[in-house]
Amino acid sequence: MGEIENRPHDPSQMRISDADRQRVADVLRDAAGEGRIDLDELEERLELTWQAKTYGELVPITLDLQAAGPVTPPATAPVPRTPPGLPAVGHNSSLAIMSETKRQGVWAVPEHHSAFAMMGSVVIDLRQAQLSGAETIINASAVMGEVKIIIPAHMHAVVDGTPIMGEYSQAKDKVPAELGADSPLVRVRGMALMGSVTVQRLPAPGTPRKYLGTY
Repeated sequence: MGEIENRPHDPSQMRISDADRQRVADVLRDAAGEGRIDLDELEERLELTWQAKTYGELVPITLDLQAAGPVTPPATAPVPRTPPGLPAVGHNSSLAIMSETKRQGVWAVPEHHSAFAMMGSVVIDLRQAQLSGAETIINASAVMGEVKIIIPAHMHAVVDGTPIMGEYSQAKDKVPAELGADSPLVRVRGMALMGSVTVQRLPAPGTPRKYLGTY
């Protein structure tokens, strides 16, 4: 009996509410409307949604849909380039399972990047990154973990995720936005289950604190 009581609590076995089921059902209906699943699959997944009793049963129903996004044609607006002499290593995804992954400095970001943290932490720093186009889509999801996306002053962000007992938001800027017609855009989509996905605008790396001000 004592052995059972000492086992670590598993949050995935927590009971879900009808509101949780409804949020997943909305995601499924949107996916069907966009043609990502057909009507038969919609009906099948909705049935599984309303039969689910725990978060562990609910999450897999939309996991492949959260990582999907519309294909955006390359734009002609200027984007940050790699400084001469510094090779940019590209990464299509960032994964952390009970661990930590950081993408920072000069690195190449494809038009679509996937980030997933499960009981771990992912940091995606875009301040010195080389973007492939004027619009970048990051499919970021966290399960009992954290994904933090750092953007520079001149980058515009659109955050559109689904929090389930978690947080999916844009945090308060630490530097004022400097947006213009040529500003690159990053769209952040996904789900946060008992975890967090945040986007925050920070000053350039190495900026002394005395020049940051308060915002």
